[in-house]
Amino acid sequence: MGSKRSDPVLPTAVKILIAGHFGVGKTTLVGAVSEIGPLRTEEILTDAGVGVDDLSGVESKTTTTVAMDFGRITIREDLVLYLFGTPGQERFSFLWDELAVGALGAVVMADTRRLGDSFTVIDYFEARRTPFVVAVNCFHDGKIYEPEEVRLALGLDAGIPVLLCDARRRESSKAVLITLVRHVLLQSQPTGRPA
Repeated sequence: MGSKRSDPVLPTAVKILIAGHFGVGKTTLVGAVSEIGPLRTEEILTDAGVGVDDLSGVESKTTTTVAMDFGRITIREDLVLYLFGTPGQERFSFLWDELAVGALGAVVMADTRRLGDSFTVIDYFEARRTPFVVAVNCFHDGKIYEPEEVRLALGLDAGIPVLLCDARRRESSKAVLITLVRHVLLQSQPTGRPA
């Protein structure tokens, strides 16, 4: 008798959106966590954006995503996340509906220096009934607030996870994605309890 071979595990592919306002760290998070070289559609900011793009709080930013960022991360042998980072500027918001098709959930990136900019992003996912978590990207020049303070400021339900992160760090970004997957699983259970 030979040794028993186990059948290969086919991974489940899951589409996740990384969304947020301009300059919040979406491209950085996708790049930090992706196990493949991320696809980026960044372009240099030009004079054409003057008066159109609000650079308040991100005056040193020189590029912007014009279509999407794309990356991939294997969470477990049987679970692969495909990450689609949305453009953050209002003028590219028409792309969101296309990117959102088939998404299981979303990470809403937030910046405490411009927290009010997060409302339209949160409203978008609430209207679509897409499960999401809020990841507060901690910038060196931004004030650090506790997750519950951010939850109150954004008027979020108690069931929506809010966590602090550093989008530049792989482990921090990976923890955000794992939190989202757990949240989606919890939301998919009829009683709200994990299986």
